[in-house]
Amino acid sequence: MFNNIGPLGLIIILVVVLLLFGRGKIPQLMGDVAKGIKSFKKGMKEELEDESEKLEQASGETIDVTPKKEEEEEKTG
Repeated sequence: MFNNIGPLGLIIILVVVLLLFGRGKIPQLMGDVAKGIKSFKKGMKEELEDESEKLEQASGETIDVTPKKEEEEEKTG
């Protein structure tokens, strides 16, 4: 979808964003976006930990949910 946007298109988009939000609002907007991303990552991590704890309680053994290097290489290669 966005494969056809070239450097000129990006410049035009940046100028429009600058005009819409103003020079002072952009850093605040980016800070809010960063906070949202951090919150999302924290929520996902907590959800994974909760699921892991539930599985451990159900099975009675510890389960390692981190992917191993060998599995990552097989998926990427």
